[in-house]
Amino acid sequence: MFAVVRTGGKQYRVAAGDKIAVEKLAGDAGDKITLGDVLLAGDDGKVADASKVTVSAEIIAQAKSEKVVVFKKRRRHNYRRKQGHRQQMTLLRILSVGGEEKKTKKAAPKADKAEDGAAE
Repeated sequence: MFAVVRTGGKQYRVAAGDKIAVEKLAGDAGDKITLGDVLLAGDDGKVADASKVTVSAEIIAQAKSEKVVVFKKRRRHNYRRKQGHRQQMTLLRILSVGGEEKKTKKAAPKADKAEDGAAE
């Protein structure tokens, strides 16, 4: 089963066992979190109800992404500025995609008791 989740202003297609790098999330390595904003879910080409699907993940590490160099220059004006930036990010391992709870198990025994009472 796969899901499309939104976190940090970006969308990611995830499945159980995937590792993704997202914008920094609160937590330490080893913490388990739930990605709440599920946009789409599906399995084998079929689309499931995304409101009933939950995505649980484990934080692997808090790290920094690759360096981005910002260089500004105006020619013939002796103006040069060089600046670097490394964005904070969180590495996640997706533990499970799903979590649809079936309430038919509880409803079935009640129906059986009602049928037994009606039969007597």
